[in-house]
Amino acid sequence: MVERKIVNLTPHPIRIYRPDTPDRIDDLTAGLLQEIPPSGMVARLATIDLGTWEIFCGVPIEGVEFQHVNDLPPKVDGVRYVVSLALALGQSHRDDLLVPYAEVRNGDGTVVGCRVLAQVAG
Repeated sequence: MVERKIVNLTPHPIRIYRPDTPDRIDDLTAGLLQEIPPSGMVARLATIDLGTWEIFCGVPIEGVEFQHVNDLPPKVDGVRYVVSLALALGQSHRDDLLVPYAEVRNGDGTVVGCRVLAQVAG
């Protein structure tokens, strides 16, 4: 049997809350189902600067490629990776990438967790 696990490739812990958790909470432990710690490796969307393409309304418009990634491991049976939404959108062909979805925020409006993890359909 293949071992199943979720690896967090973000620099932050991923807190998963119950579906009925309010949008804003003050107690970070209320409704907490699981916390996925950072793995120590961070997958990032890499960019390639293609130079200034034009000046539009006095603002330089830069050409940038966003399809490249750094530190994204290859697919492994039974393993799913939590990554940023930007990275997952750029790698929509990968069905092993998950992103935090249905965010939960603290009283200041800062995202502190989510209710579910999502897979980008692509």
